[in-house]
Amino acid sequence: MAKEKSDVKFEMANELGVISEKEKGWRLEFNRVIWNGRDPKYDIRAWGPNREKMGKGITLTEDELRKLKELIDKEIAFLDS
Repeated sequence: MAKEKSDVKFEMANELGVISEKEKGWRLEFNRVIWNGRDPKYDIRAWGPNREKMGKGITLTEDELRKLKELIDKEIAFLDS
């Protein structure tokens, strides 16, 4: 289902997971989102309860997601050493 916040329209293509949840119901989520009818992008963003509000976030293409994974894997290897 497409939702609208001010002039921004979005539709959840895939709900991938919750990274963390705060006391008042705000959740940091990782999803694939269709913004304004464009191709879906990977999205990390805080959402209010029932997705009535959204915080600032970051969107990534598939190539950017793959590069981020590579960088995270390197950092985790460093932390584990």
